[in-house]
Amino acid sequence: MVNRYGEVSSTFNRFVKPIVNPTLSPFCKELTSIEQEQINRADLFPDVVEDFQDWGEIFDEEYLLCSWGNFDKKMLVHDCELHDMESDWAIRHINLKQQYKEIKRIHRPKGLKAAVKQEGFEFTGTHHRAISDAENLAKIFAKYLDMWQF
Repeated sequence: MVNRYGEVSSTFNRFVKPIVNPTLSPFCKELTSIEQEQINRADLFPDVVEDFQDWGEIFDEEYLLCSWGNFDKKMLVHDCELHDMESDWAIRHINLKQQYKEIKRIHRPKGLKAAVKQEGFEFTGTHHRAISDAENLAKIFAKYLDMWQF
C-alpha cells in the first residue's frame, strides 16, 4: 500500500489455493519460486480477497489498484466471476506499464525488471513473485507519482 506521498505504508502477502489447476507446473514453480506445499496450505480466493479488502480498507477509503500490465486486473475479475463474487472493486485499476511507456516516450513497453533498472533502482526480491513485483512497482510508482493518469 502506497500513501499519497509515494511511501509504502503497509504490505499484504498471501497465497491463494487454486481450484481450477491445483497442482503447480514445474514452469510456475521455477518462475515464482513458490512451492506446492505453500499453495496446498493457502486459503481459497474468496477468503483471501475478503482479508485483502479489510487490510486495504477498500470500501472505506479511496483506493486504486495498480499493476504492470492488464493481466492482473483480468485475472482478478475472472476469479471473482469464477467464485460468484462482486468484481467492481477490482476494476478500479491502472496499467502502469502502458502509462510508463507513454511517460518515457518509448515505442515498446518494458518489462518491470528492465524498467526498475532503467530508473536506477535495484530490483529486489524474486522476479515474478507477486510481493516482490509489487514492491518494485512501488518504486516506479513513487518516482512518477504526479504523472500517472487515474
